[in-house]
Amino acid sequence: MEEIGKFQLQGTDGYARAATLQTAHGPIQTPVFMAVGTRATVKTMTPEELTDNGCQVVLGNTYHLHLRPGEDIVKKMGGLHKFMNWSGPILTDSGGFQVFSLSKLRKISEEGVEFQSHIDGAKLFISPEKSMEIQMDLGADIIMAFDECPPYPCDEKRLVESMDLTIRWLKRSKERMDRKESLLFGIVQGGLSYDLRMQSLEKTLDVDLPGYALGGFSVGEPIHMMHELVKKVGHQMPDQKPRYLMGVGTPLDLVLAVDAGIDMFDCVMPTRVARNGTLYTSQGKLSIKRAQYKDDPAPLDPECGCYTCQNYSKAYLRHLFMTGEFLGSRLNTIHNLHYYFHLMAGAREAILEGCWSQYRDKIIQTFT
Repeated sequence: MEEIGKFQLQGTDGYARAATLQTAHGPIQTPVFMAVGTRATVKTMTPEELTDNGCQVVLGNTYHLHLRPGEDIVKKMGGLHKFMNWSGPILTDSGGFQVFSLSKLRKISEEGVEFQSHIDGAKLFISPEKSMEIQMDLGADIIMAFDECPPYPCDEKRLVESMDLTIRWLKRSKERMDRKESLLFGIVQGGLSYDLRMQSLEKTLDVDLPGYALGGFSVGEPIHMMHELVKKVGHQMPDQKPRYLMGVGTPLDLVLAVDAGIDMFDCVMPTRVARNGTLYTSQGKLSIKRAQYKDDPAPLDPECGCYTCQNYSKAYLRHLFMTGEFLGSRLNTIHNLHYYFHLMAGAREAILEGCWSQYRDKIIQTFT
């Protein structure tokens, strides 16, 4: 078996990269989109369906799994892989973003974050050390350092305080994380300031780690500003380590970030909008609720090989959506995740074949 944490570039085309990251549960081929399984499940999908559709990595959510069922129970059940019957790599976030989203229920200090459970209001506390302990008990292959995610908009003083606190928490996270089968990734913050992002990157790189992430995006900022900043910062992250853009985004977001040198992505977007009737296809985005599809016998996407497109018409999918049938959510989710996984597989192939710019431009044209 290859050494855990080994990151090997197979090809580049401009800043776009194709690589392989070795984990305790197998290799991850990049660029990669990782399916979000917040509560140890990717909504409506079985692990077998994820594999069949091209999923390589599943995310678990530290905050939610700490509340229910509790990391002690997951550990007792043999770890998150066994608990959810997923044999591939798992990444767990630190809980920092969820704490950010609970701004009305939290209190941040140097030690960590005191917050109220969104379920029953119980008082809880997560420190960098506690976040590491939870994630190690879950048995994740990739563990994210505990960070503080600043809101948007945010003044520079607040951004600097948040950035510096995240660095101090990163050092404490590394000191506590001692699970040899897991890889610890650090998170670069700094809001929409290029100068602060570069300062944060430099300080984060001082802590030698197997991988690095850009956090603090998709928090309400104008999308074009995120694209511009990722384009400036992405390729300046370490060449020989994986680069992860957290919580982003649409097919256009992913392709522009790959073009900037980013390797790894996650987002609830494809599963969430699938349940709301929005589908991504090779011909663009469509809303299945529209009346024009009520008697359309064609599949969602004539170029798609997913189970949904091979077996069901737009008319049937619209019927399921309009009647609120669970099957509609499942079939839509299968399609959207298949599209995302194969979007990244296609990106990898284009990079290796030296035709990335043509692939990129086709996706940009489709979604703008």
